[in-house]
Amino acid sequence: MPTTKNLAIVSLVGRDQKGVVARVSTYLAGCDTNIEDIEQRVMEGLFIMTMRIDVTEISVSLDALILGLKEIGVETHMDVSVRLLSERARKRIAILATKEPHCIETLIHDHAAGAVNGDIVVVLSNHETLRPLAAEAGLPFLAHPSTDKPAHEAFLVEQLEAHRPDLVVLARYMQVLSADVVQRYPSRIINIHPSLLPYYPGANAYRQAFEEGVRVSGCTAHFVTEQLDQGPVILQDVFHIRVGQDTLEDVKERGKALEAKVLSQAVQLFLNDQLVVADKKVLFRPGQLPARPPA
Repeated sequence: MPTTKNLAIVSLVGRDQKGVVARVSTYLAGCDTNIEDIEQRVMEGLFIMTMRIDVTEISVSLDALILGLKEIGVETHMDVSVRLLSERARKRIAILATKEPHCIETLIHDHAAGAVNGDIVVVLSNHETLRPLAAEAGLPFLAHPSTDKPAHEAFLVEQLEAHRPDLVVLARYMQVLSADVVQRYPSRIINIHPSLLPYYPGANAYRQAFEEGVRVSGCTAHFVTEQLDQGPVILQDVFHIRVGQDTLEDVKERGKALEAKVLSQAVQLFLNDQLVVADKKVLFRPGQLPARPPA
């Protein structure tokens, strides 16, 4: 009977330099590992490499193997991570929403279809509007009004700490998070904004586009930082506006449909470890370029 393989993923991210691949490969070979696949890319001077290795018959302990790789990372000024495929835990997702259902509906649908590789552990809101939607999906729902901003933020911090999310998704959560909340989850809060950032940041983005007569608008999924609507962009997509024919409501409805698709795809990319955040930019790991969301 064939032996079940014990596979691991090794990732390196850092400034491009000579000899890194050879050094890592030589080290792994010396530990009796087998490199099954390797993908690498250099983008704007940033080197990204992902290796799938077989550690079934390694000649050192797994801890020693990881320590050696980490030492190479320190010496080459690169971030190195090692993850056993057999121990890959499903990530935990907290969704923050207000009243609009379109984004959370799509996330729930895609989760039920198996496309969202994680578990939605809680939905948090500042209104009761979406409670029936969450209840129908069997999701815990907690709400606290945001009329008292400090009390609402305290509620968020308490519930997020209790539910320990790996990812926080702002599914049209119409509140600005404080620096305290953002700092607790660096590069782990994804927002969907109804414009092609950096154009039309802040509120009423569709109205701004409509009133200025632009013929193409869109939406942006991005990581949240302390600077409003300025975090690293994950995905963007567009829709056309028929100037003189479309009403503002037409623009909003077309935008909402696209928001839901783009946000869900960004969440999937994060959960599948397909993203790298470096130099205030989001890069896709080698071989992991996302498909365009369906129209």
